[in-house]
Amino acid sequence: MTLLEAINRAASQFAAAGISNARLDAEVLLCHTLGKDRAWLLAHIPDALDDDGLRLFEQAGKRRAAREPLQYITGKQEFWGLEFMVTPDVLIPRPETELIIESILRPGEDRNRLLRVIDLCTGSGCIAVSLAKELPQARILATDKSPKALSIAGENARRHGVADSIRFFEGDLFGPLEELDIHDQVDIIAANPPYVPAVDYGTLQPEVRDYEPEMALLAGPNGTEVHSRILEEAPAFLKKHGMLIMEMGAGQADILVQMARQAGSYHPPEILKDLAGIDRVIIMKKK
Repeated sequence: MTLLEAINRAASQFAAAGISNARLDAEVLLCHTLGKDRAWLLAHIPDALDDDGLRLFEQAGKRRAAREPLQYITGKQEFWGLEFMVTPDVLIPRPETELIIESILRPGEDRNRLLRVIDLCTGSGCIAVSLAKELPQARILATDKSPKALSIAGENARRHGVADSIRFFEGDLFGPLEELDIHDQVDIIAANPPYVPAVDYGTLQPEVRDYEPEMALLAGPNGTEVHSRILEEAPAFLKKHGMLIMEMGAGQADILVQMARQAGSYHPPEILKDLAGIDRVIIMKKK
């Protein structure tokens, strides 16, 4: 069987399973199986695929046809131009979350200034690691309830050479940071918290619902329960004019703006839309 025939067969199986971008997924999986890049694949598309390669490719293809995320099969996902290790213990980084990084690295900002940053619900560490790469003088504290997620985040920090810039803490939101002497001293608090309402959980794509960690997705009945706690607790840590930046789900902007106003500790929030035009990130500055 040639590489082309193997790709076409896998793409047909993926399409039948309801997978969009079926051919691209097939190509990515074959590249992963062979340890080659896509340019090599396209240059060798008429070549024969040996028996071992075909066996490994078929094994990976069965996993993808069962709707296991491509990223968990390959063990990696790109975020902010960096390659992150991912496993089923962490949420797969999404392009939308890069809005948090963009909101911090705005034009004119001094990237060499001393900053203290908190990254809540760090997961794979994609936010903390990306900020550490871009802000070499920043000192970042990252928390997560999952010890397995923190292990992945720590490995990603080591892989990208920023382990000395990030301290990881196991615990719920600000809980493990309460004993640190950092109240009223934090410049930025970033968070991509769980925001899927319980009623919507069953409607998620199989790749998300059946494989990604429920802890990182499901927030509660309304989807804003974790945001509410962060809004309430963040002012104790933020310095004057410090920023709280959170990702949110579709349709949650209005209620979060209302929560921020009711909290009384923030200036009027700013909302950023993702590429699909959906309100995706809320930015608040402490009064």
